Amino acid sequence: MSHLTEAALPGDPAKILVQLHSAFLGAAAGMEGNTSAEGTEGRHRSTQQKVENKHEEKVQDPNREGDKTEAEMGSKTWADLAGEMKTFLWNPEERTCLGRTAKSWGLILLFYFVFYTCLAGMFAFCMYVMLLTLSPYTPRYRDRVSPPGVMIRPYLNGFTIAFNVSQPSTWQPYVDSMHHFLAAYDDKVQEEKNIKCTSGRYFIQGGNESEKKKACQFKRSLLQNCSGIEDPTFGYSRGQPCILLKMNRIIGYRPGAGVPVSVDCKVQKGNESDLRSVDFYPGNGTFDLMYYPYYGKITHVNYTSPLVAMHFTDVKKNYLVPIQCSLNGKGIINDVNSDRFLGRIIFTLSIGK
Repeated sequence: MSHLTEAALPGDPAKILVQLHSAFLGAAAGMEGNTSAEGTEGRHRSTQQKVENKHEEKVQDPNREGDKTEAEMGSKTWADLAGEMKTFLWNPEERTCLGRTAKSWGLILLFYFVFYTCLAGMFAFCMYVMLLTLSPYTPRYRDRVSPPGVMIRPYLNGFTIAFNVSQPSTWQPYVDSMHHFLAAYDDKVQEEKNIKCTSGRYFIQGGNESEKKKACQFKRSLLQNCSGIEDPTFGYSRGQPCILLKMNRIIGYRPGAGVPVSVDCKVQKGNESDLRSVDFYPGNGTFDLMYYPYYGKITHVNYTSPLVAMHFTDVKKNYLVPIQCSLNGKGIINDVNSDRFLGRIIFTLSIGK
């Protein structure tokens, strides 16, 4: 400014004033530019600071927005929730049920109907093909059939037969059970339904497997003292009970390989003198071959399993006597400890006075 003044001294004062005014305006503009730049930079720095602060807030508390949403949901009343549920179940404006239109529901139901129909059809076809390979008369695979197991009658409360001779109420249930079981073996019933067969050989019947087979007579009178005919109490009233033993049925099985299977009984554990006398009926306690083979319940309708009656005439009284009765014959297995019914059976007699 001093330079302009000195240069303008020799000249016109008006020019000097104009130059001074221009210099002043230039200085003011420079100062204003510097101030504007600093302001712009400050605003930019402030905006960046706010963004960074917001980012830090989000990092420090990421669940704040979730909390805000939960708070908004928590502010809803039960009426609001009920209204929303009602709208979800049926929306009259959009005409939707559970969020779907009638057309959408129809398409879904049609799809699942076709799908499950095809699935059921495939399952039925597979079952049909499988059943075509099976025979209703004879098992397809019998290579793993074990020798027969055995069972006794009466069978009421497990394999312990306990009673007192002087108390009929203790042995009457056993007597009733025996009469009920032997009803199918009545002589008249057997004569009406079954035929007489030749003893000592298998009764083999040919023809188509679907043809009905004849059955041989097994009359209860063959059991003699254990038939319940002469002694309706089967010896229980005298402390000499009768117990019936039968083999389980196996289709096509021929026991004994041509020789009748027999039965014997002994004390399983303890003193052998606890069981002093046992009588067997019929004959010597054998299963006659004429009752075999068995052809199945569909074709062998009137078949009655042969029985062996064991009459325990002399058993130690007032004592638990464990007894084992076994089958004996070719092909019979009776010594498998893991199966107490395979070819043998174990039960306990307890006869009180």
